[in-house]
Amino acid sequence: MSPLAELAQASGTKFILALFVDLNGKPCAKLVPVEAVEQLASEGVGFAGYAVGAMGQQPKDPDIMAMPDVASFTPIPFVKEGLALVHCDPHVEGKPWPFAPRVILKAALERAAEHGFDTWVGAEVEYFLLRRDAEGRLVTADPHDTAAQPCYDARGVFRMYDHLTSISTAMNSLGWGNYANDHEDGNGQFEQNFEYADALTTADRVITLRYLLSVMAAERDMVATFMPKPFTDRTGSGLHLHMSLTQGEDKVFVGEDGDVSPLAKSFVAGILDHACALQSVIAPTVNSYKRTGVTASSASGATWAPRTPTYGGNDRTHYIRIPDSTRIEVRGGDGSANPYLAIAGLLAAGLDGVERGADPGPLGSGPAGALPLTLLHAVEALEEDKVLIGALDAAGSGVAEYFAGLKRQEFFDWHSSVSPWETERYLTAF
Repeated sequence: MSPLAELAQASGTKFILALFVDLNGKPCAKLVPVEAVEQLASEGVGFAGYAVGAMGQQPKDPDIMAMPDVASFTPIPFVKEGLALVHCDPHVEGKPWPFAPRVILKAALERAAEHGFDTWVGAEVEYFLLRRDAEGRLVTADPHDTAAQPCYDARGVFRMYDHLTSISTAMNSLGWGNYANDHEDGNGQFEQNFEYADALTTADRVITLRYLLSVMAAERDMVATFMPKPFTDRTGSGLHLHMSLTQGEDKVFVGEDGDVSPLAKSFVAGILDHACALQSVIAPTVNSYKRTGVTASSASGATWAPRTPTYGGNDRTHYIRIPDSTRIEVRGGDGSANPYLAIAGLLAAGLDGVERGADPGPLGSGPAGALPLTLLHAVEALEEDKVLIGALDAAGSGVAEYFAGLKRQEFFDWHSSVSPWETERYLTAF
């Protein structure tokens, strides 16, 4: 009996979602009955790659075979009795597929390991809970969530008690260590935190949590959205990533006298130096730049989104916050980020800074200029950034060019669409 079959049997699993994501972060899966678990374990399960979406394939190409990573096996009976999920590494003709985000992250982690580093990541997943009204418009799921400053409001948390506690219970049953659940800064916005882990595990958990939030909210007739900026006048949703490195038992970000180490500062400098290109992978949608490019405060009085690539101490106005001597927090990413690509890109940028012995300057400083104003600007920065190109191409060449092309087309698809703003502004203006 294979290890996957043993886990399925021990957990009473009847069906397994064999899951992976495309470059845009779309979760793709096949539902495999436990009777076929040995076939799944040995051969994987096949997908027509072009039909999946952004996976670097054409209709003529061979099947993508999703090979399960047994270590990621996750029973989710709170969704459906007897259901489990396993994250997969897509392969084509027996080899890891270089356009698969999980494969890209694994290549980045191997490079870090060659430098002697283990990579640890914590993630803050922010999201909105919405409903559709009688006219089909998206509105806040909680009709009483109308306060001018709703962040941390105990009453807002109580009104969503059933949803929040069901997700918390699910996370803790999986051993994730959920330690806080709160109302965030926007009406209808929430965050549910879990303990940090190795980088691959955390990326898998972000994908799993998004899936759980989506399906469990839908059971209560709600829409859980990770869209960066669903409302003009509300705070956007971030995916803040806390990163640290270790060498064996040594926490190499920890310096003397409570400060971070010179290595950690070089890691920070590397991220700041590549911040404009990084935005293409940690803020990868047109809508992302309605969050980081906003010039007016939200209804609550702050946007909480960085506009320039700077770093500071325990200060949430910067692109990188250093809350203590063990870790850094990158605040430029948003809810649309593919966690595998985001971590791979940040790790490559940080290691480039370490290799160069880069200096970020004094607290509050960073490279001159602002972050990209649009997705197109971010793509153009990516195309000029050899380090980020190398991160995306780490498992095989051509991925960065393909990804940049996808995102450029996404920008022009939006640009060619006529919006209500244009109609209101121009219809009778001349």
